Amino acid sequence: MKIKKINLTTNKSVMLLAAFVMLFSSNELGATNKSKVDKVSNSPVFSNFVYQGNDSVYIENPLKADEFYSPILQGCYPDPAICKKGDDYYMVCSSFAMFPGVPIFHSKDLVNWTDMGGVLNRASQLDVHDCGISAGVYAPGITYNPNNDTFYMIVTAFSGGLGNIIVKTKDPKQGWGEPIKLKFGGIDPSIFFDDDGKGYVIHNDAPDQGKELYNGHRVIKIWDYDVENDQVVEGSSKIIVNGGVDLSKKPIWIEAPHIYKKGGSYYLMCAEGGTGGWHSEVIFKSDSPKGPFVPAPSNPILTQRYFPNDRENKVDWAGHADLVEGPNGKYYGVFLAVRPNKEQRVNAGRQTFILPVDWSGEFPVFENGLVPMEPKLKMPKGIENKTGKDGFFPNGNFTFSDDFSAEKLDYRWIGLRGPREAFIQKTDNGIQIKPFETNIKEVKPTSTLFLRQMHNSFTYATTISYKPESEKDLAGIVALQNESSNFVFGITKKGEDYYILLEKNMRKGRRSREVISEIVASSKIDITKPIRMQVAATGDQYEFSYSINGTDFISIGSPISGDILSTDVAGGFTGCLLGLYATSANSALIE
Repeated sequence: MKIKKINLTTNKSVMLLAAFVMLFSSNELGATNKSKVDKVSNSPVFSNFVYQGNDSVYIENPLKADEFYSPILQGCYPDPAICKKGDDYYMVCSSFAMFPGVPIFHSKDLVNWTDMGGVLNRASQLDVHDCGISAGVYAPGITYNPNNDTFYMIVTAFSGGLGNIIVKTKDPKQGWGEPIKLKFGGIDPSIFFDDDGKGYVIHNDAPDQGKELYNGHRVIKIWDYDVENDQVVEGSSKIIVNGGVDLSKKPIWIEAPHIYKKGGSYYLMCAEGGTGGWHSEVIFKSDSPKGPFVPAPSNPILTQRYFPNDRENKVDWAGHADLVEGPNGKYYGVFLAVRPNKEQRVNAGRQTFILPVDWSGEFPVFENGLVPMEPKLKMPKGIENKTGKDGFFPNGNFTFSDDFSAEKLDYRWIGLRGPREAFIQKTDNGIQIKPFETNIKEVKPTSTLFLRQMHNSFTYATTISYKPESEKDLAGIVALQNESSNFVFGITKKGEDYYILLEKNMRKGRRSREVISEIVASSKIDITKPIRMQVAATGDQYEFSYSINGTDFISIGSPISGDILSTDVAGGFTGCLLGLYATSANSALIE
């Protein structure tokens, strides 16, 4: 065991399934679960939460008055899709097993965004209680149909037996309807409505049986969509792209298709190359939504794959994009990309970026999307940067503080595999978490209130009031990439003594199901007063520390590599989630 003393300021810093089904997923801290929480005498109370980002890219590149930062959504907000009605823009992203599902944002100008929570925010809409963190729902599409004044969100749901689904609303600010199961396979669907009112669904799929030519060979299909009955028309499917831009070069993973109409022509834009280092965006053109589609001669129109691996302020994996006409008629594209740390880890996950798009010629091209990307962009003409102010989502380096006194819990707090309302209760002193009889390593709903890691360098700190009653009780902080790759920093009990410990959980191998658990360090602790707990990361190095007076912090163990929180080590599609965690099924037992 290694413990060192450091001096920091706080600012630097089965019952489960029944509960999941019974407790509805509202966006408020209701009194519905008050009695259930109060019956558990050893429920921890978390207070005085502070998250503070400290990335060098923002320190070294301060904004001028006419600039804003990209990514516009930091942390695990991948696979963005966007639409507009008048001057209202709505953007959705993947959420996998996070709850609520499919986060949605609103903007008037593509710079300043308001967090609206999740499209699938009711348990009746989304059942992810038993799926791995990278399953659930992903690659949504969002479309406004002016012919019937209706918004459509379409997504693949790898959970609850749903498959591809669609939900509708007249006003995204008023919530969405129940899912409609669509009768087709494949993934990454989007929906397009033509000027004549006809609808079409486009998606990625496997080639016809017996026609797969190589590993990663995929096709893009289109279906007629019956707008009156909200269903694809049986027998109408057609392959409109086979393999990608040039089948002779064996392109992989043509996916995430979107169709646009401009100047009487139809444009099909897709991701190609997989979601890692060879990711890109390509474009095709046709006189009909059903093709034939001819690729642009200058594909790809967006990629970061050609540049040195050690470039400064590296942005990588760019692709999976969507286009929208922005203010003053200028086009913009939103897309996913990553900002690796200096060890090339992607702990913050795939984030939502934006670039202006030049569509003055025949085909659209992302401006500066084929050179190493810069962290700053020029503001659209006449727009003021209000990010982080007046309720708008922050970006760059920022501090997020929460004393949990607001009537509604901030939408940035999310659950995993179930609604957060199933285990939280607002109190006069903070937020109380009812511990489920579930360990963070299980593929079940956990009693953990999560926040996405949004920077490569950050501090994440909270004060906890807690008295565990047995060694099965534990509460504290968790840093989690998935159920098999995470750190647990918590307070527990052994005999008559209380301990604080750091546990590392990781797979034995990339493809192994076996999880190796190790207590990195532990120490007896006095819990007669609230304990300040903190995790601080500087790139790949994560340090876990605590304070009994709120000022003088003691590290548990030495700084440790956060490599298991990166997708290149842990696998999967998500970024690191930082959680306020409680369990009555603790398995981190002190010898």
